[in-house]
Amino acid sequence: MADEFQWPARFVDLKRELAERFAGADYETRLTDSWRDLLGELALRTKEIAAEGPNHIPQVRFDELDKLTPEQVAVIRRKGSVVIKGVVDDKEAEGWKASLEEFIKTNPDIDGFPEGDMQFFHLYWTRAQVLARGHPNVLKASAWLNNLYHLGGGESIPGVDMSTPLVYADRFRIRHPGIQWDRHPPHVDGGSIERWEDENFRQCFAEILSGNWRKHDPYELKDRLNARSSLYGRPGQATVFRTFQGWLAMSETAPTQGTLKVFPDVHISNAYTILRPFFRPTVPFSSPDILDASSWVFDISSPSFPGIVPRETGFHGPRPTPELHPHLRLDETMTSVPKVNPGDMVFWHCDVVHSVEEEHTGTGDSAVMYIGSVPKCPQNDAYVKKQLETFLAGVNPPDYPKLKEGVKYTGLGAESDLVQPISRVAMGFA
Repeated sequence: MADEFQWPARFVDLKRELAERFAGADYETRLTDSWRDLLGELALRTKEIAAEGPNHIPQVRFDELDKLTPEQVAVIRRKGSVVIKGVVDDKEAEGWKASLEEFIKTNPDIDGFPEGDMQFFHLYWTRAQVLARGHPNVLKASAWLNNLYHLGGGESIPGVDMSTPLVYADRFRIRHPGIQWDRHPPHVDGGSIERWEDENFRQCFAEILSGNWRKHDPYELKDRLNARSSLYGRPGQATVFRTFQGWLAMSETAPTQGTLKVFPDVHISNAYTILRPFFRPTVPFSSPDILDASSWVFDISSPSFPGIVPRETGFHGPRPTPELHPHLRLDETMTSVPKVNPGDMVFWHCDVVHSVEEEHTGTGDSAVMYIGSVPKCPQNDAYVKKQLETFLAGVNPPDYPKLKEGVKYTGLGAESDLVQPISRVAMGFA
């Protein structure tokens, strides 16, 4: 268990270093004042989120992305989540699902879970996945999302082009009704303890750490480009910069049908997640006063980072829980995305707290293909180059555990499946 983990003493030094470097000599006062202000704002925001439910998640049409008003775009940025309708023709998306089901029948040595009734598949290069990731509309949606990020001052950085999307190979699920999942509780991907420990990654949260959480910009690009999200080489930890994570629906999926849930306010959840390790409650977590700001004090004497979980060779999370992160009110604020149809896509900012519904109460499969938004930059270019080699060899991508020795799949995608120039550039062929 995470609470039994003996945190290295060096993490006490890390907390003090962060406080002194970013908040200055009076760091305790500055961070305490900021924490109290944050808790007051959280009380208001969480009430609003809980009241609105799935209607809180923005929905837009793919063919209207370039027509959205600045106000509409600002809402998407703030909430960090969006449903983009009609990215791909529904029949084409349904055809990909049928193709994947045929692939599963043809290849008996597939890895995934749960055992006995596999529904989440550690597959990356099926023809359907290659076609979906290389679809021009999917890549154009990715580029649109990439361009929600910006460089302060309007400067440019050599080798960075937010309008050139790249492919990051990921997996898919075909979830069956009536099966309970507990694999994906609320969590944040794309870096764990690295958010505090890595020199570049921590700069993304400099305003929060300095006591100015309201000035934090989750879409500031500069320090994201060189942030190291994997310091410990843990298998399955993404090493690329994804502006947004996402998936493409291959079936109809609605709330309570095993869909995605998000905490739809990336600004405020970032502030809380980053500051939480610097404060501890003075009352039991079960106390009715746990949400009161007066029940929390600044304390950097402990090396623990609540919500960060040791796993394999490194760390997993942040993984906020209702007990350890009470002010997020996760039981009420984790919001199911609205109903989607085949060909719709759902995206969430790389810092968004998200989970998967434990229950699937529908009558049909809930099938999605994971496709994130990845911009062209030196770090991502280097990964895509290595990833291309694995594609051509028919083996698992660099960020994931190796394919079982001796296993070869029939029916994988090939270079010939990528015809459009935008698709070939995204896969690293150009």
